[in-house]
Amino acid sequence: MSSLDRFIRLVRYLKPYRLRLGAAFVCSGLVAAFSGAYAWLVKPVLDEIFINKNESLLLALPLALFAVSVLKSAFSYGQNYLMNFVGNQVITDIRQELFGKMIRLPVKYHDANTSGRLVSRVVNDVTLMANAIAGMLKDVFQQGLTFLAMLGVIFYQNWRLGSLSVIVIPLAVMTMMRMGKRLRALATSGQERMGDMASTLQETLAGIRMVKAYGREEAEAERFKESNKAFLNTTMKAIQVSSLGSSHMEVIGVVGVAAIIWYGGSLVIHGDMTPGAFFSFLTAMFMAYAPIRRLSGSNNTIQQALAAAERVFGVIDLETEPEGGRAVMPPIRQSVTYQDVTFLYEGQAIPALTDIDLVIQAGEMVAIVGSSGSGKTTLANLLPRFYDPTAGRVLIDGVDIQSFTLASLRAQIGIVSQDVVLFDDTVLNNIAFGKPHATEAEIVQAAKLAYAHEFVERLPQGYQTMVGEKGVKLSGGERQRLAIARAILRDPPLLILDEATSALDTESERVVQLALSNLMEHRTTLVIAHRLSTIQRADRIVVLDRGAIVEIGTHDELLIRGGHYKRLHALQFQDVPNE
Repeated sequence: MSSLDRFIRLVRYLKPYRLRLGAAFVCSGLVAAFSGAYAWLVKPVLDEIFINKNESLLLALPLALFAVSVLKSAFSYGQNYLMNFVGNQVITDIRQELFGKMIRLPVKYHDANTSGRLVSRVVNDVTLMANAIAGMLKDVFQQGLTFLAMLGVIFYQNWRLGSLSVIVIPLAVMTMMRMGKRLRALATSGQERMGDMASTLQETLAGIRMVKAYGREEAEAERFKESNKAFLNTTMKAIQVSSLGSSHMEVIGVVGVAAIIWYGGSLVIHGDMTPGAFFSFLTAMFMAYAPIRRLSGSNNTIQQALAAAERVFGVIDLETEPEGGRAVMPPIRQSVTYQDVTFLYEGQAIPALTDIDLVIQAGEMVAIVGSSGSGKTTLANLLPRFYDPTAGRVLIDGVDIQSFTLASLRAQIGIVSQDVVLFDDTVLNNIAFGKPHATEAEIVQAAKLAYAHEFVERLPQGYQTMVGEKGVKLSGGERQRLAIARAILRDPPLLILDEATSALDTESERVVQLALSNLMEHRTTLVIAHRLSTIQRADRIVVLDRGAIVEIGTHDELLIRGGHYKRLHALQFQDVPNE
């Protein structure tokens, strides 16, 4: 996408606010007109009052200057307020659109991009765009009109002198274009460095307990220092280019002024131009060069914004998750079937799953076990379509899940994982996350079934207690029980338990297991577990090894068989026989 395309795309966001924008443009035009009036009034003030000593205009002309000043200030206020209103509304719209797109992108996109870099897109890149839109609306249009008004005064006073003064404009434009191209490249690099810095910051703060536990404060500070310094270097290069551009503009302006003074002075000396007309011309010229310098400064901001827009629109233009089919998925009645499923992660050479054939009957509890990296979580992630199979199909009641809408499919599934996701909100809202319109009585009932009600009642504000970022104010067992209460309230017919008790102590695990028993009742459940003691009551146990199913059976059947499951069991319970 070219710079012009990005600029046009930015302008399209202004369409909903065209009435306010039109009013702002009218104000801008009047501000430019009154600025021109300032320059024009210099001639009668100088010629009539100071040279011709016309007493009749001694009061009228100062009053005229005062009136012009008041009117210009009033319209300048209107222009400034309206332009900023429109600019900030546009940026709010873009930021909302960007965030809405991010949360609808596939999981694989989030796997490949750190949260710090994504936050940098929403905060820093859009802020740069905000500066540019404000500059584009205020400076480009306002300063452009002011320049035209001054140009009118210049040619009105003396067209030959005016022709000489505009010779420097092409030089100024060429300088702006050359500097702009370099600034845009540096802005892109700087925003990438900002993303790296934000990523380092987010990772360190998210893992602050681990950083302190391992005494890695200095190492993390050094890592941040490197990204911070890289950002500084890029910023200073941009400042260097910008400063050179300003210096060039200054030199070009001085050359123009020197030529005007030489030629204009000769006209005054020979009587071809009055001193008032010349100083009116000179005032208009100085006031015309001011917009050019402002536009040069705005150009720097606009180049940064166009680079930011490339990154922002690059995300907005990505394809969202496939919406799936049009069918609305009914509650499961018969089975979940993995039919010859193979899955390969992007960029990986070896499939995570290979030729998986598995049927889970409705109401059945099936446990998935295997060593780390065997494909357990990947198998579960295919069910809510966080990923789609590379080959094969996943069926529910004999229908490919890709024919269902994503919303109706995921509405049938509840997930409780080892890494509990809680938001910095109240206990009540965290439980109601999957069912926002639930009544308080329903939420409390779900908490009771999850064995969470008792500890919630002991919290300072009960269900209105803020749990902190990621539920930091709660213990691991308490967080897990809130996650179970959330799943109970959602009341899904399909349930995925991803190592839901692996991080808990024995006492917490016992309570959570009771809560899970209430949750799993009358549901089709897929359990992923490292602790084999937690899945001995499963209707069937599926053993994975290197992405393939190697055994299926009950706990007792698999122990008698003496295969992979028995070896895993022996390792956990330390009863490996001596050979």
